[in-house]
Amino acid sequence: MSKVLVVEDDPIIRQTVDYALRRAGFETLTASDGVAGLSLALEQLPDLVLLDLMLPGIDGYQFAEQLRRTDKDVAIIMVTALDQERDKVRGLDAGADDYITKPFSIEELLARVRANLRRVKERQVLTEHTVIETGDLVIEPAQVRVSVAGTPVKLRLKEFQLLVSLASSPGMLMTRQKLASEVWGYDFLPSSRTIDVHIRRLRQAIEDPSAFLYIHTVHGVGYRFEPTPKSGDARS
Repeated sequence: MSKVLVVEDDPIIRQTVDYALRRAGFETLTASDGVAGLSLALEQLPDLVLLDLMLPGIDGYQFAEQLRRTDKDVAIIMVTALDQERDKVRGLDAGADDYITKPFSIEELLARVRANLRRVKERQVLTEHTVIETGDLVIEPAQVRVSVAGTPVKLRLKEFQLLVSLASSPGMLMTRQKLASEVWGYDFLPSSRTIDVHIRRLRQAIEDPSAFLYIHTVHGVGYRFEPTPKSGDARS
């Protein structure tokens, strides 16, 4: 049984979500502020955290950043009433895997929870591939390890999963829908921005220190993984 921590200061939303999750077969923990929620997360090691953005104590951004320092595998879905793109991007940058905007339906929430848990538990994208060496990049899926020109690179889990998914099909167009399915477990694409933010961070991590460009944008469609020397900067 998967364990889900709900960190939400609104008692009605917290109780409603807690009830729906338990009805759906999940073990649940709840907290009404960021400090108590973070303490609970560090002690109980939930599989997924439903994290309200605007919390007393510490906000969702700080919560996600601090939790990610000790637990890189837990799935974090940020729940926010803010519909501004910059707020969602900031949440993803803080370490959230996904976000959902209030008001939301319980059906959508449960779908997001199941999809994110599926990716954490299955980890198929990390175990079905041998070591990938291309350009000056080395990817070791079984070890969740990446290096560029011999120097280790730190990636978040979703960034690593994206890299493995792209690098496993060099030269092939990977649509956003396909990446959403392989990495997030979605049969539909909730927001192209989610993928684009992760791709931006991934490019910075592996291309800034590299002599190659690896990830090329196919505008309006998706991305292609193809090592290209920077001297012939030919990003699509």
